[in-house]
Amino acid sequence: MKRIFAALLYTGLALGANPALAADTAALEALRDGDMKKLNFHTDAVEISDIAFLAEDGGEARLGDYAGKYVVLNFWATWCAPCRKEMPQLSELQTELGGERFEVVTVATGRNAPQAIDRFFDEIGVTNLPKHRDPKQALARQMAVLGLPITVILDPEGREIARLRGDADWSSDSAKAIVAALIEGTES
Repeated sequence: MKRIFAALLYTGLALGANPALAADTAALEALRDGDMKKLNFHTDAVEISDIAFLAEDGGEARLGDYAGKYVVLNFWATWCAPCRKEMPQLSELQTELGGERFEVVTVATGRNAPQAIDRFFDEIGVTNLPKHRDPKQALARQMAVLGLPITVILDPEGREIARLRGDADWSSDSAKAIVAALIEGTES
């Protein structure tokens, strides 16, 4: 199975996966397996709002702060059962692939007290993901988040290039192959 993913990954790279999404999305779509089949790539990158949300430190943050890297942006809530299952997988993805060209960003949307977020992360053993908040759901509304969890992939220009509704195994070989193909495309 890993050989298949490796072959698909290198095929995707050879076909030109790059940050402009002019890349052959078929190559990225070919990397989808299992839960990742729910990941839908857009034909054209979609401009998104740069509305402010609350950073973990209580200050203001914007998605534009992540310009220059691919972002897996996850909208979640402390009361969301699928989020509890998915968050450690997002953490693993960040541990394995996070860096200068890629980051997992988590935003708790709606009523999520900082203490409840801390408890949630402690209970599931996640220490490497941000505890950003969107208490009035302004960012979620601007990005048409209708239900949780919702995960979107942003390109280095801050545009949405893919969306997945519901939970998924973000630590799967398929998810890692997709993110690796995107990252590798930025090195070309």
